[in-house]
Amino acid sequence: MSVDQAINLMQGMLFTSLMVGGPVILIAFVVGLLISIFQAATQIHEMTLTFIPKIVATIVALIIFGSWMFRQLVEYTQEILKNILILIS
Repeated sequence: MSVDQAINLMQGMLFTSLMVGGPVILIAFVVGLLISIFQAATQIHEMTLTFIPKIVATIVALIIFGSWMFRQLVEYTQEILKNILILIS
C-alpha cells in the first residue's frame, strides 16, 4: 500500500464518520444550546433539564437518520472490501 492510498483510505474513513455522526451531534448541540439559553433567561439551573431533552432529541435523530447512517456505513464497508486486494498489494 502506498502512502497516497493510505491517505485516501484515512480521508474516506474520516469523511464517512463525520457524515454519519454529524447530524446526531449537531442536533444534540442545537438542543443543548436552546436549553442553555432558556436556563439563562429564566435562571432555572436544574441539571435534569439539560439531559432529558438532549437524550430525547438524540433518540429522535437516531430514529430519523438511523437507516441513512446504516446505509452510509454499509456502502463504505462494501467499497473497502471491494478494494481490499488493491490496497494489500
